[in-house]
Amino acid sequence: MPSRARKLTPLSRRLRYGRRQALWVLLAAALASVLYVGDREGFFGERPRPDYEKYHNQTFRVVRVVDGDTIDLDVSDGSQPRTRVRLWGVDTPETVKPNTPPQHYGKQATAATTRLCLDKSVRLELVPHQDTRDRYGRLLAYIHLGDGTMLNRALVEQGFAYADYRFPHPHKEEFLRLQDQARQGKLGLWREVRQRDLPHYWREKIKLEK
Repeated sequence: MPSRARKLTPLSRRLRYGRRQALWVLLAAALASVLYVGDREGFFGERPRPDYEKYHNQTFRVVRVVDGDTIDLDVSDGSQPRTRVRLWGVDTPETVKPNTPPQHYGKQATAATTRLCLDKSVRLELVPHQDTRDRYGRLLAYIHLGDGTMLNRALVEQGFAYADYRFPHPHKEEFLRLQDQARQGKLGLWREVRQRDLPHYWREKIKLEK
């Protein structure tokens, strides 16, 4: 007697359909992850990088120092007449944040950046395969002065800036080491800084002596 095909109930059909859908979703997610990583790492060739091509290893003049870690350059940025640059990997005390009084050593940090680079030509260094903008649209860069000094490094080394460990970048470990040396030597802001003066992301990591 010929065997009869098993008749699926409506519930069984829904379960089988659901499993197939879940499998396709997992496969699509895995493929998307592979494509994302490959594109980010350059496995599929270079992506167009307008910021990198426009700014990397190019020289511009600093026309304004906004605060210790932010400067304006004499080159347009889209519809803006100037390009605003956030020094990559460092964080100086706030001086121009709305509704916030200047933080400890903020004025000194701004004065140091002004002294070192205002009205001077600087060379920008960007890193390929990493984001070139922060969430405010500012260009992220290392700034090299005319004598070869990297401004970002100098500010941390001399105690005018904190090393910003929140985001990966090529000089992260170096900046952390220089910050530790400046803190031990009580240079710049480290001479009289209090626990409450530290950026929020450092308050629990650095325990200051009373």
